[in-house]
Amino acid sequence: MSNTKTEADTEKFVTMVAKKQGWKLHPDKDFLKMLFEGLTVNWNRYGYYSCPCRDASGVKEKDKDIFCPCDYCVPDQKEFGHCYCGLYITHQYATTGKIPSYIPERRPEEKFD
Repeated sequence: MSNTKTEADTEKFVTMVAKKQGWKLHPDKDFLKMLFEGLTVNWNRYGYYSCPCRDASGVKEKDKDIFCPCDYCVPDQKEFGHCYCGLYITHQYATTGKIPSYIPERRPEEKFD
């Protein structure tokens, strides 16, 4: 049995995570589709959903901090209302009508490859 994921599989996963955590998803459907595409590519490349807005090394142990939702998601939401890539947003941020925008990278530089 293949472990390949489709964008529909990814959307189901992301939607389930958001619902369980009480988060909303990025409001721009085209941007959201791009994030689903990136997550799907990463799953099919590495075997795990690594953040679509960061470069994964392909070494599972090294990339654990950027498995979606990444270790930085909640701190970013607390400070900015959304995660680094803007996939997951808080209900409070969603009520502002704002579109997630650039926020500083929290991932330590030594994690970059």
